[in-house]
Parts: sequence; C-alpha cells; structure tokens
Amino acid sequence: MTALGLVVAEFNRPVTEQMEEAALEAASDAGAEVYETVHVPGAYDAPLAADRLARRAEVDAVAVVGAIITGDTDHDQVIGDAIAQRLSDVTLERDTPVTLGVTGPGMSAAEARERVENAATAVDSALDLVVSLPDPDPDADQ
Repeated sequence: MTALGLVVAEFNRPVTEQMEEAALEAASDAGAEVYETVHVPGAYDAPLAADRLARRAEVDAVAVVGAIITGDTDHDQVIGDAIAQRLSDVTLERDTPVTLGVTGPGMSAAEARERVENAATAVDSALDLVVSLPDPDPDADQ
C-alpha cells in the first residue's frame, strides 16, 4: 500500500477544508494510506512540511493542497512562484514525488471554490508517480 504525506494550508480554510476532504477521499479511493497530514498556516509554509514528510522512509509521496486567492497587490503571484519552486526543489532533493495541489494565484474566492477537486488531482498524481517512476540506479554517478 502506498503511504502518502499530505500538507494542507490553513489560510483560506473554507476552501482548503474542502480540498483536504477531496484529497483524503482520493487517497482512500485509490487504496492509499495517508501516513500523516500536516496543517500549515499558509501555502508559503508548505515546502518545509513537505520536506519533513519526504524525509520519512515510510512516506512514498507527498501531496500539497492550498488556495492562493488574489488580493490588491502582487503578493499572490510571489507566493505562488515561491511555493512552486521550493516544492520542485524538495522533489529533487529528497527523490520523493511532491505534487502541487495549490490553486492560484490570480483567482477569486469563487474560482477557488470551483477548483477544490485539484486536491484530488494532486493525490492521484503523487500516487501515479510512485508507480510510474523508475527506481533510481544505485550505480549511476551522483
């Protein structure tokens, strides 16, 4: 059984609560175990939690969910760019699939509510990567 780490951003909780439910349902439907769920204050805080989960031998993949909603400044774009880059870094540094189920930036609260199922997609993608990625070659140059 595949063990999944789940990171859930608390900011915009009315949306991310639904995203968490969709992620848990997707994992259950796929026969995966959610090894641990870590709640973080906001999407910007997710990479550290994803990294901590990815370090655990029991965790096969990590899915990160959250919602970045547009405000009056470009803050949402800065957050979105930062989290995408850092989660990609965690994936490569830990050799563990980490998927981005964070919606936004550039969306309204209504649009965020319409995209709750992106959390399930992040779980499905994480589980697909566990199955489809080749095992690393221990003899390859590092």
